[in-house]
Amino acid sequence: MVRNTLKYVANKDMKNFAKDLRTIYTAPDEKAAVKRLEEVDKKWTPHYPAALKRWFDNWDVITPIFKFSTDVRTAFYTTNAIESLNSSYRRLNSQRSVFPGQQALLKALYLATFEATKKWSIPIRNWGKVRGELTIMYPDRLQP
Repeated sequence: MVRNTLKYVANKDMKNFAKDLRTIYTAPDEKAAVKRLEEVDKKWTPHYPAALKRWFDNWDVITPIFKFSTDVRTAFYTTNAIESLNSSYRRLNSQRSVFPGQQALLKALYLATFEATKKWSIPIRNWGKVRGELTIMYPDRLQP
């Protein structure tokens, strides 16, 4: 949601806008998040009327995140291996747009994947607490 929202914002305001968005998804509960969303909307709608429309349209899809604790939510939005991998592939594609053959492309993707997996060795902050909460909420999905 953040990335989709920021595409409607000018570069000069992006940092402040993202800082205000952060107050929404890091709110302690849904009630506080709605309040922050309305405040951010009031502040930024005169400048970027289409930016926060998506948040209001998809609020029912966003709100389930607030049933998790702050530690679990932080683990969710800071640990997206797929986005990290796609970013590595985009970087590879922007550096080299033509490959001599299919085998060269596969080798380049393999090496990019190998380099990206090195970043995945960093442990998730408060993992024991996060895992404990997820095990309680979804006992059939995580092995103790």
